Amino acid sequence: MSAMYWLAGRGATVAIPVGSSPHWDLVAELDDHVLRVQVKTSVCVHKGRWAVTLCTRGGNQSWNGLVKKLDHARFDYLFALVGDGRRWFIPADQVEGGRGLLLGGPKYTAFEVEQGDPIPECRASEPPLQSAADSSGGCPSG
Repeated sequence: MSAMYWLAGRGATVAIPVGSSPHWDLVAELDDHVLRVQVKTSVCVHKGRWAVTLCTRGGNQSWNGLVKKLDHARFDYLFALVGDGRRWFIPADQVEGGRGLLLGGPKYTAFEVEQGDPIPECRASEPPLQSAADSSGGCPSG
């Protein structure tokens, strides 16, 4: 949502794919150009920088050891949002590496945009979601 709001605030028309798209998360028409945008978020800090993972390790399925690196030819911009709300809009040809990058230092300063809302922290003290069992001892479907 942060990426969509930021792009719309610049006058872009924003669309999201129906189903899943492995190479981009949204498209934006901005200044008569159609841009494929890959969106990444991170709440991880490594050596004082925000660590953003770019590769996919199995998605929602069991990981089989295969790592899918980010393919720079399949998107035009990377929009990154980190825990404190800092955001970057980085051209694909400026993104170094396919597995991850560190944000918050001088390397990507030119691509940092105005700060958005912070990512809400997960509360480890909250109990996990529970489904109520039906009379057969299973959980209701649907």
